[in-house]
Amino acid sequence: MPEKQQNIIDDLTTTTESWRSFRIMGEMVQAFDTLNDLRRSCVSIFGSARVTPDSKAYTDAMHTARLLGEEGYGIITGGGPGIMEAANKGAVDADTESVGLHILLPFEQGCNPYVRIRCNFRYFFLRKFMFVKYSIAYVVMPGGMGTLDELFEAFVLAQTARIRPFPIVLFDSTYWAGLVDWLKTSVVQGGYVKAQEIDRLLIICDTPEEVREEIRKRVII
Repeated sequence: MPEKQQNIIDDLTTTTESWRSFRIMGEMVQAFDTLNDLRRSCVSIFGSARVTPDSKAYTDAMHTARLLGEEGYGIITGGGPGIMEAANKGAVDADTESVGLHILLPFEQGCNPYVRIRCNFRYFFLRKFMFVKYSIAYVVMPGGMGTLDELFEAFVLAQTARIRPFPIVLFDSTYWAGLVDWLKTSVVQGGYVKAQEIDRLLIICDTPEEVREEIRKRVII
């Protein structure tokens, strides 16, 4: 195993809890110091790291970020490849702030070359906190478990009034249809969530222009 990967694993598994608390605090302070200097309200864009530059999803993410940047929003991503790279590239093309909240993982790729403001994280919970704190909207492109994790955490925080609700846009109705149908049937019928909560908190769009319009009419900057 490469030394970098081994060092990350050792840090997360062998550091004592007492010393880890100082590392967590330092990581949080460093992120605050970096992100408090953002000059624009930011939209976070999530999606799969496995999307390739020749795919429609990559093009859609890049176009969405560029349109939002031209509207005056900054763009925040996880800083990795795929959808994240596309969104950061769109932000650079629009000459807006391009932020990457990069997580250090043993077997993942590095930060993409279009990130202009970078924070490194060892701890997922700190990284997710920064997404919520510095975003005025989420755009959730097709993705896997990490994307779903970010989506559902934002939903729960808004649902329980732990944060002020902000637009959560699901991009590509075909991709998200099965999940939304399941929520509106099995989950609602079981009494686990209210149908109006889903309708209030989730917005479904199929084009970058729709995303821009939905965010523009819901968020004033």
